[in-house]
Amino acid sequence: MKRLLWLGPLLLLAGCAEPASEPAKAASIDTAKVAADIRATDDAWKAAAKAKDAAKTATFWADDATIVMSNMPVVSGKANIQKFVEDSFKDKNFSIDWTADKIEVAASGDLAYETATETVTFSQRKKVGTVKAFGTVVWKKQADGGWKAVVDQSTDLPPAAPAKK
Repeated sequence: MKRLLWLGPLLLLAGCAEPASEPAKAASIDTAKVAADIRATDDAWKAAAKAKDAAKTATFWADDATIVMSNMPVVSGKANIQKFVEDSFKDKNFSIDWTADKIEVAASGDLAYETATETVTFSQRKKVGTVKAFGTVVWKKQADGGWKAVVDQSTDLPPAAPAKK
């Protein structure tokens, strides 16, 4: 019994000790605000493309971005993307428009993806062609807090079925 007498004060001290602090929780990310920021960036990107401002348009891709489009070689890296944009804008018939259908933001707040429907018009063997496509852009938050596309993928959609008579 004498051996157990030291247990009482020990239990009393243990009961008075402060509980271990919980690990700090990561700040909650307002994904709706992040999605709105990306949508605003996407709108500025579209405005630059519609104005055929190659220098401005190319800035929306990260320096190490990759563009993948149907029936075209993959375009990677800042210099190649700049040339791709400049060459596209040299076409007097070139135009592009898209509508973002969905923007999903990762819980971490540093990555997001966007899906969009796209329409691209361009010269094609002395004719003007128009392609409808489905696009996916992976966005990555940059050190300055802005957003840039790191992967831009576009897949041509099949032509619409002719209307039945």
